[in-house]
Amino acid sequence: MMSPGPGIQRTPLPLGFLASGVNCGVRRYRPDVGLIYSEKDCVAAGVFTLNEAKGAPVRYSKNLLPAANIRAIVTNSGQANAATGPQGVANNLLMVQAVAKELGLHPDQVLSASTGVIGAQMDVEKIVPSIPGLVKNAQDVAESFALAIMTTDLVPKTVSTTVTLSKGEVRITGICKGSGMIHPNMATMLGYFLTDLKLTPGVAQELLTKANEVSFNMISVDGDSSTNDCAFLMASGESKVDLANDKDYAVFKKALIEVAQVLAQSIAADGEGATKLLEVNLTGAPAVDLARRAARGVTMSPLIKTAVHGEDPNWGRILSRLGAEQVPAECLAKMSLKLQGVLIFDDGSPVPFDRAAVKKLLKAMKVNIEIDLKSGAGSAVAWGCDLSRKYVDINTEYS
Repeated sequence: MMSPGPGIQRTPLPLGFLASGVNCGVRRYRPDVGLIYSEKDCVAAGVFTLNEAKGAPVRYSKNLLPAANIRAIVTNSGQANAATGPQGVANNLLMVQAVAKELGLHPDQVLSASTGVIGAQMDVEKIVPSIPGLVKNAQDVAESFALAIMTTDLVPKTVSTTVTLSKGEVRITGICKGSGMIHPNMATMLGYFLTDLKLTPGVAQELLTKANEVSFNMISVDGDSSTNDCAFLMASGESKVDLANDKDYAVFKKALIEVAQVLAQSIAADGEGATKLLEVNLTGAPAVDLARRAARGVTMSPLIKTAVHGEDPNWGRILSRLGAEQVPAECLAKMSLKLQGVLIFDDGSPVPFDRAAVKKLLKAMKVNIEIDLKSGAGSAVAWGCDLSRKYVDINTEYS
């Protein structure tokens, strides 16, 4: 399994893409404006938050996708440009127009995204003058852009892989940010997938939606869906390789899902104040929808998250949450439950286990919960994190 690249590495971009990040003065030190662009038109698709309080850039970009003529995505951090009224819409357009002017494009070829404090107007007087520097400093690696989109993230999140198809190799590079206000109902805070594969807009949208369903839509840090959640897939076609057959489609989809799941796990592991990654593997459900809802419910529960943080094998909280997620009683009467690989509940009854030994196993940085409802073929994997005192501290002082 690939792993997200730390900032000290160089994560290559697919053919046809350049990226950069600069500091415009909104944030004190690190980059706070980022740009991804291509010298040729790209096919692009997107998935967006279902939160009704959508930020201005979400409404803007959603209106343009899917498309076959996208050339750039500009992103600012520090100010979410959500709940900012008509002025927020105007400011978003000013940022987009500045990028379009610098690259010689029509504004409709430039997507936008923002992240940061809700309700704060964008400092366009700082952002717009930084655009020429973004273009000038662009490189074929992801790191400076990944730094520019961070808010409370502790680390930049990038991953890249090559995929061998029947007509040749293509690359997929994923970049994302997310740490708090993570309970996506489409994506994470911000996600970017780039590939040099040749795609049509319809297929790109289909692939992104499918990858999103089993990755970003299966993570939760705090149960709050952001106003600014969005994820994009851009395909430059510069490899000259296309999906020649169904096997190629399956191979590429599998690789895209793997990239998305690595990034999703990196977000959960980097949750605000988190000390442990929580993985819930639920099988045997009567339907996939139930499996996904129940698995996510376990990662959301404050009682379970605090038990994980305290290394307390309080399995009753897990059973209770499954019931609250409307898992049928007949499924609960057959289910098995394992914590860190140790069977603790089976066929509707508790199983004796060494509590001290399991408590010791819970000291690990990754906690695995395995649930088998023994009632069908539906399955899902969800990721979350523990809930610590530091989470409260971070969000008490955020703005």
